[in-house]
Amino acid sequence: MKNIPNILTAIRLALVPVFPIVYFSNFENAQILALIIFIFAGFTDFLDGYIARKFQYITPFGTVFDPLADKFMLLTALISLFINHVIPLWVLIIMLIKEVFMICAGIYLYMRKAKMIIPANIFGKLATVVFSLAIALLLLSPHTKWLQYLVMLAVGFKLIAFSSYVNFMYSKRKGT
Repeated sequence: MKNIPNILTAIRLALVPVFPIVYFSNFENAQILALIIFIFAGFTDFLDGYIARKFQYITPFGTVFDPLADKFMLLTALISLFINHVIPLWVLIIMLIKEVFMICAGIYLYMRKAKMIIPANIFGKLATVVFSLAIALLLLSPHTKWLQYLVMLAVGFKLIAFSSYVNFMYSKRKGT
């Protein structure tokens, strides 16, 4: 039972390369199938977090790989949407810079003696929800113009979250 959250995280990691394979396939309703994969990955994220917290099954593997799986799935979906001309390049660049920074900063903080983890905050959670909604809707209706505003809102939340994470990192570094 204790390994269930880690198994769910591993499944989510395994789904990362499956998403673009399905999205760009010649399958009938490929985008709908990709959407199902994206939603299932989001559900496993919710479920593994719930189980890990409720039963105190928090492990080093889950602490490191759970957020990586989320970042990889989000970036994979955004890269796929960019390649398919659904989102603009600037969205992808901002997200790549932000997520690469977060991955590198997370590794740096975790490798230190204190094994510090960058905590999620409300802006990051809100940005993830808005981005997930935008991606889901873009998979259903890729050329709906108003969805670009939802993407811009999600990017705005991600930038606010990013600035709060940078502030957190700076304060922790200054304090050590």
